[in-house]
Amino acid sequence: MRKIFHENVDKSQKGIDKLDRKEDHFFNATNDPEVNQQITYALFNKVDQLQDNIEADNSLDANQKVKFIRSLNEALSFFESSYRSRNLKGDQLQDLINAYEEAMILEKKKQSIKPVLLENEYEIGDILVKCVAFQKNVGIIEGKEALLLKNSQKHPEKIFQILKANPNAAFADSLLKVAARTHQEDVYSYAQSNTEIGKKIHNSDDPLIKTIASLASLKEGRLYFPFLDNLYKGRVTREEIDKSKSDEFKYYRLLVNTQIDYAERLRKRDTPMAMAALTEMLRRKAIESFINVINGLHDEPDIIRMKKVEPLNPQELYYLCVMAETEIYTSSYLKVYERIFQRMKNPNSDSLLMSVNFDHFKKFIKMAANYNTLDNFLVRMEKANAEILMRSFAGGLEKTGSLEDAVDVADSYASISDQALRKLILEEVQSNLQQQNKDENKRGLAIYDLLNSIFLSLDSTSTIDISKKFGIPPIYIVNNNSLKDAKGKIVIQQFFFGDKDGLYSYNQFKSLYNTPGWKMVNKPDWIEVSSTKGIPVIIYANKPLDEKEGLDDKAQENLGEYLSDNELTPTIVIHRGHSYHVASTIKQLFRTTKVVFLGSCGGYQNINRVLDISPYAHIIASKQTGTGAVNGPMIMSITETLRQGKDLNWPEMWKNLGKKLKDNNMFEDYVPPYKNLGALFIMAYNKVMVG
Repeated sequence: MRKIFHENVDKSQKGIDKLDRKEDHFFNATNDPEVNQQITYALFNKVDQLQDNIEADNSLDANQKVKFIRSLNEALSFFESSYRSRNLKGDQLQDLINAYEEAMILEKKKQSIKPVLLENEYEIGDILVKCVAFQKNVGIIEGKEALLLKNSQKHPEKIFQILKANPNAAFADSLLKVAARTHQEDVYSYAQSNTEIGKKIHNSDDPLIKTIASLASLKEGRLYFPFLDNLYKGRVTREEIDKSKSDEFKYYRLLVNTQIDYAERLRKRDTPMAMAALTEMLRRKAIESFINVINGLHDEPDIIRMKKVEPLNPQELYYLCVMAETEIYTSSYLKVYERIFQRMKNPNSDSLLMSVNFDHFKKFIKMAANYNTLDNFLVRMEKANAEILMRSFAGGLEKTGSLEDAVDVADSYASISDQALRKLILEEVQSNLQQQNKDENKRGLAIYDLLNSIFLSLDSTSTIDISKKFGIPPIYIVNNNSLKDAKGKIVIQQFFFGDKDGLYSYNQFKSLYNTPGWKMVNKPDWIEVSSTKGIPVIIYANKPLDEKEGLDDKAQENLGEYLSDNELTPTIVIHRGHSYHVASTIKQLFRTTKVVFLGSCGGYQNINRVLDISPYAHIIASKQTGTGAVNGPMIMSITETLRQGKDLNWPEMWKNLGKKLKDNNMFEDYVPPYKNLGALFIMAYNKVMVG
């Protein structure tokens, strides 16, 4: 039996040796040859020595020898699988072998292995406690708890996952204190639950936890929660919030002022608690209280339409823009933008940005570029300041926790026609690329290399092939055959919504296909429009039934079930509705979807959600509000091209559509997939960083 386990150890050594794709008795685990030599020595010499020592140890009986040899193999096997899954690095092998030896010595003496677990990284300790040799160690329970505590300190985002599995652990109270200072939103949510963790939160004596628990107990606690940091530190009282929360203007003003204050604190490296909740509430109130109102009155005169926002100051108007990127209509944005400077005593752009502590300034610049107000914005400040601002716009992208700023830079570049401004942004990107290379910052290097390559590829003289360089599908063309299912059909799903505009779009759609070469089949909840000659193309479109009764949602659900039951997977999805309906459409995408027609503002969140589900989708979106006068001809052009057996050649199609829609200025706001630089950036970044 011992011989078998010794052989298993030998096999594990060979398995690890081959992790660098070469079986040569040398493990190239790092870029440092000297470190690799030490790791290799541990893998072969040290492990062989451990095997010999176990066999030669007269204090161990046969069963104990089997136990330690078997567990040595378990440790090596766990390392191999963890290395393959990228949970362990190669240089941790030496530490693991040393830790195993130390734990074995303690186990032989019937002493706790907890000190070994504390001395080493969590991943190594986690392997040791899984080994059969230490399952009955006198300190195993305390050791496992110590490991969990160590894991939670290293990964605060896993605290509640750990607490759910160990609600009565001795360290539970300690973990809750950590969570209260890192994940206030989770503490608030659990405080509202009738669980063991919820009870512990309410029984805690920690001042911060008590503050969060008290808010969670309030009927309108969510209205107070965004101000948690100021409440906890005594900078604002509940009574002061009470005076504002019932008045939408006062409450919005309080949110804006707090956001500006927090932005200044962030600049000073002081991170306020629950700031994400504050920003989300600000976004929600900006949209609900103001943007939805002025959007809904888009056909009314300005004196009626803009009445709701007249009391707002420049900073409050600024946040209407940056908080409602994907919801604000073009005309709404332009009128709000105009009023920002009308309200200022000195209508200078840099004064505006300073008054909001440069909060979300990259988003504001991106929107200005998309809505063609960037030139107006930059001319309102000194030229030198404008240059500094635009360099800041393209800099520091590697420092944020998301890709949103980088995507905004990519999208803005596509919208800027001023060649001098483009050159300035490109120079800043290239300067940052060099710096990231020096710093060996993998993430920063990927971000700036992608931006540099994408921007350079837009030059007509460029030889850069983005698709080939980053291993993503072709960006200029979608092959006709790639859109077909197993039966040779191209299945398209089109989403309509039961509001006034949805009904209009639906009727326009039906009249568009009431033409030779197409036929319609009417069903209770949807219609099927299919080609009668050429390549079989079938469009399944739900009917825009009454949204107030939720009938449009039900129609989409029934159509989705029909497609699923009949193994019909749409490779093209078309959204026909306002931007606030986009999220509903995106949820119903398939991984195999190749083309997504949003027909309304893409925005980072929407593009990111699309590519999260359909990683290589070609996305068509409008920088501003979509219009049926463009959507109809564009969709017909796509389906006719496919019916004729042709590929979707975006540059060629856009050229032809440009001629056809030359009198429609709104066509210029539609971005074809090969120019949708934000989507292109995310797609390539995911391929480079994730694979």
